Amino acid sequence: MLKNRQLLLNTVTRNLKVFIKFSHFAILILFVACKSDNANKGSNSETKSPETETEQAQTNSSKKILFFGDSLSAGYGLEDVNDAFPGIIQDKIDALQLDYTVVNSGVSGETTSGGKNRIEWVLNEEPAIFILELGANDGLRGVPLQQTKENLQYIIDAVKTKYPSTKIILAGMQLPPNMGQTYSTEFQDLFPSLAEKNDVYLIPFLLENVGGVAALNQSDGIHPTKEGHEILATNVWNVLKPIIK
Repeated sequence: MLKNRQLLLNTVTRNLKVFIKFSHFAILILFVACKSDNANKGSNSETKSPETETEQAQTNSSKKILFFGDSLSAGYGLEDVNDAFPGIIQDKIDALQLDYTVVNSGVSGETTSGGKNRIEWVLNEEPAIFILELGANDGLRGVPLQQTKENLQYIIDAVKTKYPSTKIILAGMQLPPNMGQTYSTEFQDLFPSLAEKNDVYLIPFLLENVGGVAALNQSDGIHPTKEGHEILATNVWNVLKPIIK
């Protein structure tokens, strides 16, 4: 009987020691976890430095120049999209330390119809300047000119209605003669006509001194090379610079 009691006592004592050790281990884990959690909270709530807050404020307050276009704006075929003319325009702006940020909303293959469908989404944020570079793909596909004109007018109206103070620049475009003389001429006249009707700025011909020049275009003969985009940027800058300065 005494022997059984001794065995029972030994068992209880041994289990108690294990329990105490386990409790100490559990408390240690809990302590470490709480300490880590507090550290994370401290990191998340850490106050930003004055320099960081200033940079963020400058980014948010910077006026936007929105390029709304097709593969020309998107820099189709270039290794770096920043080599497309909107990116070069940003470099010119930065060199003059002007408070503008370029937003490139170019989509390869975009038509005026596609632009009409996505204009509301693009206008979620107010641009100080809106550069409309669409229509070339319409012309190359032989889209009826009235449809192209109506789509461009819709986009212009959408910008003016939502942001009346936004300045609009329309990029003029021309077509190769193989599209037919009548169609090509009417297509070319469409852009200055819209610009005059809506009292917006006009880039007479975005591809001036580049279109048809083999050395300044990629193998497809349509999309400019990096050097070609530098000339496009100059064509845009000639109209844009007086507006932003």
